[in-house]
Amino acid sequence: MPSVTHEALVELFKNRPTLAVEMLHDALGHPVPTFTEARVESSDFTEIVPSDRRADVVVVLLVGEQQRPAMAIVVEVQLRVDPDKPYVWPVYVTQTRARHRCPTRLLVVTIGAAMARWSARPIDTGHPGWTLTPLVLGPQGVPVVTDAEQAKAAPEVAVLSAMAHGQSEAAEAIGEAFFAAAAGLDEERRAVYGDLVLSSLNAAARRRLEAMMKSGYQFQSEFARGYVAKGRQEGRKEGILEAKAQAVLAFLEARGLEVPAEVRERVLASTDIDELDRWIRRAAVISDAQALLATTGS
Repeated sequence: MPSVTHEALVELFKNRPTLAVEMLHDALGHPVPTFTEARVESSDFTEIVPSDRRADVVVVLLVGEQQRPAMAIVVEVQLRVDPDKPYVWPVYVTQTRARHRCPTRLLVVTIGAAMARWSARPIDTGHPGWTLTPLVLGPQGVPVVTDAEQAKAAPEVAVLSAMAHGQSEAAEAIGEAFFAAAAGLDEERRAVYGDLVLSSLNAAARRRLEAMMKSGYQFQSEFARGYVAKGRQEGRKEGILEAKAQAVLAFLEARGLEVPAEVRERVLASTDIDELDRWIRRAAVISDAQALLATTGS
């Protein structure tokens, strides 16, 4: 089941189709064609592919009076290692290209540095000359939005900034910029985005921002009431999992052990804190990284 963070990121790209263009061009430096409209299109591939395949968001850039597709962008939010993705991502690209008859890019969005590295690995499709290298937007590529005018012009970018950098020293400035610009949003987006920003900030920044508001900030949106508390809990757990996974790998590498790809993927994919703790202890004594995944021992 997709996490609240995953669904929140997907909604940002659906609500602002040009966000995919801005991140592709401005953050990652990839050229995009001149276009007159960016439109979210169907991301369901089940009518072409027998199994159930659905990308997170597909944005098509249209040009001219005839609204001819100039480029398509498949946006995939990736927060966990998924061994399936290197096989389905090429499908998303080729089927989107076939459906819209235009050049197609794959943009993978993640808020973790480790996941950004995993997502950026070239995918060898097996066909000579065809290696798909995903274009990855990780936390380093997301701009730090601390200017209210910039936040007003692109509120979804401001929310993305909070989600990527909300635990940094810039957290309070990011929050202030967003809330200074939030009055210009419609009621639903103001409520949802405000909740997402606050739930993404570190505790100190959140407390200071809440204190600035006359009667204290109350989570307002339908989305927030159902998911924000859960999202905070998931966010804390995700941070612990990533830190422990990186500790396992760092320990092995510091001891001069070669870490095979399958071991690295298994460690990064783990969602069991006890398992990761067990691997940290084992990493201190094993002489071969393959032995890390053995089912016996402590």
